[in-house]
Amino acid sequence: MPYPKNWVQGQKGSMENIQDTSVSEAKINFFDLTMDQLKEKIQSFGKEKYRAQQLYQWVYQKGVADFSQMTNLSKEFREELPKLFEFRRPELVSHLKSAIDGTQKFLFKLAEGMTFEAVLIPSKDRLTLCVSSEVGCNMACRFCFTAKQKLQKRLSAGDIVSQFQVVNEKIAPEKITNVVFMGMGEPLDNPDAVFNSIKILNSEWGLNFSRKRVTISTSGLVPGLKDIAKSGARLAVSLNATTNEMRDFVMPINKKYPLEVLMEGCREYYELAKDGITFEYVLLNDVNDTLEDAKRIKELTRGIPSKINLIPFNEHPGSEFKRPASKKVFEFQEHLMKMGMHVLIRRTMGRDIYAACGQLRSVYEGKPTHMTSDVMTTPELTQLG
Repeated sequence: MPYPKNWVQGQKGSMENIQDTSVSEAKINFFDLTMDQLKEKIQSFGKEKYRAQQLYQWVYQKGVADFSQMTNLSKEFREELPKLFEFRRPELVSHLKSAIDGTQKFLFKLAEGMTFEAVLIPSKDRLTLCVSSEVGCNMACRFCFTAKQKLQKRLSAGDIVSQFQVVNEKIAPEKITNVVFMGMGEPLDNPDAVFNSIKILNSEWGLNFSRKRVTISTSGLVPGLKDIAKSGARLAVSLNATTNEMRDFVMPINKKYPLEVLMEGCREYYELAKDGITFEYVLLNDVNDTLEDAKRIKELTRGIPSKINLIPFNEHPGSEFKRPASKKVFEFQEHLMKMGMHVLIRRTMGRDIYAACGQLRSVYEGKPTHMTSDVMTTPELTQLG
């Protein structure tokens, strides 16, 4: 059915039926605005700032997407609002669930037709949403499937917040407990939208989601580490190599911000945030998985309160890398632990629906939606974590 340009009103103003079918140049997407930005807009229309708080409560806490139902606003103001704001969210076009571990993958489509993915990862005591910040990515990490798709669009704050909203609606009465910016794109390559989305998630008048339950993962854009500290979010750094020569090869960003610069930036982050850092380390068979690499991880992270998150490589079509054998992964973990480091092996989730770490990508011709049996190696690792 055709949808109005501004929003689709479901029962009692429900937001579940909002679709992103076209973009109006004249109207502002409500979901893009932080509380401070909304207050500024409201004031520019000659209204009191506290009206922004009322609007946030109606939209984010009560789930009402129909201005006419916002009864504590004047009738005149309610009639003006649809001329100023509209509600646009990316359209959910696909929803897959892993038969193995319950991981869920959500494919969203923007008005321009571009698509991106988000993943909901269940564990014993939490439901973690892995959100995307871009369609494609500019970082060109050699082991990442998303990197094979060049950057097409940086998502807006509303596009990011909408991933949270839509997934929460789909899984009700369960709720998302944690958010990680580890989906498509480099978050620090789209800082305004990412940090604004965190402000929207965190607003006490809105979604009231704790900043300490938000983690931003970066490939190493060092200047942005201070901004993560200021935002109150937690930091995860994709390390993935222990020498500049190897990191230059697997992660080209290292040529601009080499390891010594990256690690100094991590120390400065800790001084500002007083919060430990997670170092993510994708294990690539016979590339970065030697015992010498383990020793260098210890040296690189010396003096930084941190934990190491080992990620056995998740293979994808055309990949030049292989996943290490389980024995090799365990030996690497054991060697780090003997040196006194806090080390976890990330449980591989959602591989049967192509939702594991490093496997997200937009829809394109020939992309598999499910893993084939020849890629499902070392299945015993799916029980770790």
